[in-house]
Amino acid sequence: MVDQYMFLIVEPDWDSDAYQGDSDRIEAEFPEFVVFERRVEELGARIVGGNALQSRKHGGTVRPGRDGRELEDAVWTDGASLESDEVITGFYLVEAESDEVAKQLAVGVPTGGHVESRKVFDFGGGQEG
Repeated sequence: MVDQYMFLIVEPDWDSDAYQGDSDRIEAEFPEFVVFERRVEELGARIVGGNALQSRKHGGTVRPGRDGRELEDAVWTDGASLESDEVITGFYLVEAESDEVAKQLAVGVPTGGHVESRKVFDFGGGQEG
């Protein structure tokens, strides 16, 4: 059975604005992501989703209000919720045959920080695998 794993890349925030619309620069400055993608294939796994996230200034945190999940009751805070110099800067969603393969892949995710690896819970509602 194939399971899905989410790899969250946690590291110091980055200047995503400096790379906006410049995919050639991204490929040139971050070749380790191509190496990781090849490793995924070598281990018989498959990337089914993933991307970089913009810097924390382009995000925020919302806490539902006391009276439910209505917009006017919500409390918004600019920036990421982590009380740290590190934020989630990107993610990969991969399918792998075993926890052992997922661990091998998690170790190879390029980062200047660390990777949080989580097995995706299967609700059994239409996902194959």
